[in-house]
Amino acid sequence: MFYAKIKPFKELDLIILFPLIGKPAISTARVTQKARMKMKPEQKDWSIAEAEQYTTVNPPAFIWTVNMKMAPLIKIKGRDKFTAGKGEMLIRINSLINVVNEKGSRIDEGTLQRFLGELVWFPSLALSPYISWEAIDDTTAKATMTYKETTGSGTFYFNENGDFVKFVAMRYMGNKADAKRYPWVLTVDDYAVFEGIKVPSKMKATWELDEGNWTWLDLEITAIKYNVK
Repeated sequence: MFYAKIKPFKELDLIILFPLIGKPAISTARVTQKARMKMKPEQKDWSIAEAEQYTTVNPPAFIWTVNMKMAPLIKIKGRDKFTAGKGEMLIRINSLINVVNEKGSRIDEGTLQRFLGELVWFPSLALSPYISWEAIDDTTAKATMTYKETTGSGTFYFNENGDFVKFVAMRYMGNKADAKRYPWVLTVDDYAVFEGIKVPSKMKATWELDEGNWTWLDLEITAIKYNVK
């Protein structure tokens, strides 16, 4: 196991275990995914989707594209992007009509928090100079990332074996001026080994809203290629 020593907090040490022993540092990755998604809290049935993501560790950036079939004649194409400290969200119907096209400081922060939460797929990112760590207890640590004037944080939870089990961030729900922050929670259902590195392979993403929880994403990683061009 690879041991990432986290800065002591209140004179306590926290050791986070990442399975990188004997492996080169990760600089880039291509992640292939399949998913079930619910676009609204009231949506009853899952929509089936396929997605692909390219991520770079330094500079921190990603671009995620997803294709989803909503109905026989309706296809949704989405893109999330984080680059140069800025985030973007774009969703189109049948590749023609924009239904979401969002930018701004709230999107920047939320997209950075997503990038931070996904470091469990790219363990080298835990040692990034843009991330500072604060130990909460023996199995919990808060990470804060600052890059090009955008800052976001989230809390990582581990079990006694050092396996990541949950990430929680207070993210803006929406991009309006009166948007509020709510818990955005990633939980792990299973793990897999890609190129010799054990990472969470099945995860769910949930918004914990005032009116109840909205699990909007049920994700499975089908492949990860590290250090791709």
